[in-house]
Amino acid sequence: MDAWERPLRIIGESFWPMLKAGLLLTVPMAVAAFGVGMVIASIVALMRLSKLSPLRKIAACYVWAFRGTPLLVQLYIVFFGLPSVGIRLGAIASAIVAFSLNVGAYCSEAIRASVLAVPKGQWDAAYSLNMTKWQALRRIIAPQSLAIALPPLSNTFISLVKDTSLAANITIAEMFQTTQRIAARTYEPMLLYCLVAVIYLAFCTVLTVLQGKLEMALTKGR
Repeated sequence: MDAWERPLRIIGESFWPMLKAGLLLTVPMAVAAFGVGMVIASIVALMRLSKLSPLRKIAACYVWAFRGTPLLVQLYIVFFGLPSVGIRLGAIASAIVAFSLNVGAYCSEAIRASVLAVPKGQWDAAYSLNMTKWQALRRIIAPQSLAIALPPLSNTFISLVKDTSLAANITIAEMFQTTQRIAARTYEPMLLYCLVAVIYLAFCTVLTVLQGKLEMALTKGR
């Protein structure tokens, strides 16, 4: 029993600080970044669908750049690179900016694809009712495309929750860095990294269940 006493004590002492960091920093940071990212994604998706070639090219270049480079590199550019050109952001603000821009690129493609997936006849039906393009998009197309886009958007959010662990590289004491600090003090990396993996798994499991319920609510009656 003595062999289990120290590991159990470490788990008992470490669980709440790690969970607290997750609830107070990891999840709020992911929610904030995803919210801002969705605004960016919606604008970029509309630009990609625009008939104006310059707008399409600008949006395509943005998506190409952020989907083609590692998120960690983007995080370093915002936190360590921007100060060299006179733009200084705090660690949390830098993380939210980097995560938002990254999420915006990925989610814009999901939104664009979901709009294109709506049958053209839906647009024609809206125009036959004397709706403008924006009225048709808001009243007819957007509700249908939301149900189509929900699975990839939800998957992106779940991935973002896990990707916030990268913020430990720019001194943010979120859940993963809290775990690193405890592991350095207790010399139990295997135990503590497995514990934080379980906490991440619990967060993502809850989000997956919520995703399923939301999908059922949106598709009910269709």
